[in-house]
Amino acid sequence: MGAKTPSTTDRRVQRTRRALRDALIALLLERGWEDTSVEQVCERADVGRSTFYTHFADKEELLVGGFDDLRRALREGLGRSPGPAQPLGFARGLIEHAGENERLFRAIVGKRSGQAVLRRFRELIVEMVREDLSAAPPSGPAREAAVHFIAGALLELLTWWVDTRNPLEAAQVERLFLRMAAPALRVAQA
Repeated sequence: MGAKTPSTTDRRVQRTRRALRDALIALLLERGWEDTSVEQVCERADVGRSTFYTHFADKEELLVGGFDDLRRALREGLGRSPGPAQPLGFARGLIEHAGENERLFRAIVGKRSGQAVLRRFRELIVEMVREDLSAAPPSGPAREAAVHFIAGALLELLTWWVDTRNPLEAAQVERLFLRMAAPALRVAQA
């Protein structure tokens, strides 16, 4: 259960949450997940610990709030390919976000990320793939297996692309992903 969250429409609340999230990101880039504490986040954000705990239960909840913002942006069409909505349409936005934020992405899924961060990011991708495939009949083990297969493939492809600093453009990575995911999509829909 999370901390009691104050109204997020209040500008002061928004400013405090943004300062805490920015501090967490900066510390992740510098130190990694395991070596970053709530105390360090508060110090960097110039926010008291009691204020932190008014907004978040722990640093993982703070991180998940950032993932929730990313999810909203992806669903609102960040980087979406033109044309009608398609399964996995969020992939382009996620790929572009990873490319534009290479250092942050490496901190989230790289060696210094910590299992909690990687697990939560994987959960984000699984949930988005599951939502995209939820309309495809029939539901069941084959579709759920395809969801996890596709999500894992996307996570690994993003990691490979960012870690190798591959010269492929985001659109090329998206096409590659969709081409490789096509057989799994057929399994999910069969």
